[in-house]
Amino acid sequence: MPRGRYSLHDPHDHTPLAEEHFQCAPGPSGWRYVSRLTTPTGDHHGSVDLALDELGRPIRLELHAASWQVRGAAIDGVTWVRTDPSGVHATEGNARAHAFTGTSPAFLVAITRLLRLTPSASATRVRLVALTDPVLAPRTVDQSWALLNTEAHATDNGPLTVDEYQVTALDTGEQHSVHIAGDVVLAAPGIELEDLESPPSVFP
Repeated sequence: MPRGRYSLHDPHDHTPLAEEHFQCAPGPSGWRYVSRLTTPTGDHHGSVDLALDELGRPIRLELHAASWQVRGAAIDGVTWVRTDPSGVHATEGNARAHAFTGTSPAFLVAITRLLRLTPSASATRVRLVALTDPVLAPRTVDQSWALLNTEAHATDNGPLTVDEYQVTALDTGEQHSVHIAGDVVLAAPGIELEDLESPPSVFP
């Protein structure tokens, strides 16, 4: 069960945003990721609880940020309920999308589990509902993902297989790289892996 800490920063000006203390593991029905977020000063900032089924679909998502809350799942596309800080007003949403995304590294791993790309395959288009900070506002985005290469790196615990993905935002054409080993993001825009207590999980 990988357990560790990511630092999250603004990908444009590198302003520190939060630290995400996480643990994740594959299970009999898929994969689960839980984390708590703290501000750079150490205050509570939010939490993530994401569970995927064996096909990589989000069967449960619960996000908390700045007292806002979103609960969602893959139902008729993706469906969610967003609750304001007072807890009085809740709005439901639905989109013909494949999955959710957001600032947490969990979403990057989840997309790779959903797409199951191979290096020889062409780029795959995916529609996502992005839950944007600081109030978890939902926004539909289209991306394409391609697996550029897979490399094995020698470590003290044996070889570590790292996948390099190229992600393209289809509305702007902006591209960036994401490096993932198992269920741990090693590098991505706005994300740095600061600490890892055990090796990434190996998916079957």
